[in-house]
Amino acid sequence: MDDGAPQVRRLVLHGRPGSVSRCREFTRDALYDWGWLPAGDPAGRAAAEDVLLMVAELAANAMMHAGGLRELVLLHSGGGLRVELLDASPQPPAIRTDRRRGLPGGYGLLVVDRLARAWGSRPVPGGKAVWAEVAPPPGGSPRL
Repeated sequence: MDDGAPQVRRLVLHGRPGSVSRCREFTRDALYDWGWLPAGDPAGRAAAEDVLLMVAELAANAMMHAGGLRELVLLHSGGGLRVELLDASPQPPAIRTDRRRGLPGGYGLLVVDRLARAWGSRPVPGGKAVWAEVAPPPGGSPRL
């Protein structure tokens, strides 16, 4: 029985190869369980795909720039979804301003900034957690 309490899912990774794809699969499974997928309309599908893209971007950043991805935490409530990725670096993330047009790379946090209703980071023992929050999909409230 659903009591309206937030649900938390954790995936411990320890910087293993394949962590980015494992994060996407773990998140996709959670979105199905919480009723975000299968989506009933294109807007709902876009909301779920935005979550998967943000997870992939944040996971890739942790693997490439922050000493490896340690854990993915998903916190689901009626107000939406909070994604947290814990890594081994205490350095807060920053949107790159030194990108050269036309060259690949450096757009991950810019994507997250545009898709999330809020994002940031907080220190945790041995590194930091980078988080992003998204609203529930339009046109209905997903299952808790």
